[in-house]
Amino acid sequence: MKVLSLVVDGLERAREDGLVPWVFQQGADIICLQDTRCSEYSLTSNDFFPSDYHAYFADNYDNHRINGVAIYCREMPKAIMFGLGFMDYDPLGLYIQADYAECSVGSILVPSSRSENATQKMHFLNQLSGHLQKVRNKKREFILCGGWELAWQPRDAEESGNRLDITGFSIEERDWLGSLYRAGYTDAFRQVDHEEDDFTWWPEGDDKPGLRTDTHIISDGLAERVTAAYVESEEAFSSHAPVIIDYDITL
Repeated sequence: MKVLSLVVDGLERAREDGLVPWVFQQGADIICLQDTRCSEYSLTSNDFFPSDYHAYFADNYDNHRINGVAIYCREMPKAIMFGLGFMDYDPLGLYIQADYAECSVGSILVPSSRSENATQKMHFLNQLSGHLQKVRNKKREFILCGGWELAWQPRDAEESGNRLDITGFSIEERDWLGSLYRAGYTDAFRQVDHEEDDFTWWPEGDDKPGLRTDTHIISDGLAERVTAAYVESEEAFSSHAPVIIDYDITL
């Protein structure tokens, strides 16, 4: 199973940069998009709805031009879940999940600490850790793809040095991510790639330092089933790079 994930900075805008034909030519079984800034009903072109994919969208209830996530599935899922059961956050269009027999794949957009709602980020993450511990008791595996805006180790932040003012690299944020990895979850990308220059986000432009904040966080039971992972650095559709990971999984 090949899973592709990308923060698009607006799906309609990314289409103008060639995303739509490219993304559907990658042969991914599941495509997870974040920060779509649209609803399913605001997309007027059939280009967004290829016949060989089932498309599902979760948008911001009050303004579909803010946030938004989507998931495209070749194999129709058994169920689609919208939101995480968080009263304050589900209306913001931050999460959508496709459930299969033994595996669930989620597309997640963590609230940004660079926005006017910066205080929401740690509140959301703390609720998320509780949720992720609960679902560890279920007899299924999880793949959570998205723009986490979190970097754990210095090698994941270009020119990090001793700085703590980098977005997603504060002590509190790094501790949260480290605690998650010690509690039954794994950075799928690092299972097979240990290089120090695989960055995925350039928040201040591509001539500024990059961060590796986009990844698939998976339940530990899938750790040995990651067979390949790479960042698509040759194509630029947004301030983020696509992350593509192959799993030894049959849906």
